[in-house]
Amino acid sequence: MKLIALILTTAVALTAGATGLAGAAAPGEASQAAPLREFEGTVVSVNRDARRFRLRDSERGTVRIKVTRNTRFERIAGFSALRPGMRRIEAKVRRRDGRWIAIEVERSGGGGEHGGDD
Repeated sequence: MKLIALILTTAVALTAGATGLAGAAAPGEASQAAPLREFEGTVVSVNRDARRFRLRDSERGTVRIKVTRNTRFERIAGFSALRPGMRRIEAKVRRRDGRWIAIEVERSGGGGEHGGDD
């Protein structure tokens, strides 16, 4: 009787484990589900060959950010327009394979709606 109970318990545990594995994200998908982070600050350096730039955020320190062909730029004319010393640069990034990958890079401030109903 104990053997049957052990077999049933093991079968239930294996079934639950297999169901949990089927619902788990694949390694490539896990990085897609990573939360977005925002950094804002001054561009410290630009590495055009590696398509990376370093951004000094006053609250979080200096981070290295990789730009891909999917990165969107707003109020900046693309990666080629990034220059060391540019201020008020905002980067929305996602962690993938241990790197910060830029989803969007923009010059912050100016324009837009500020909640007024005038």
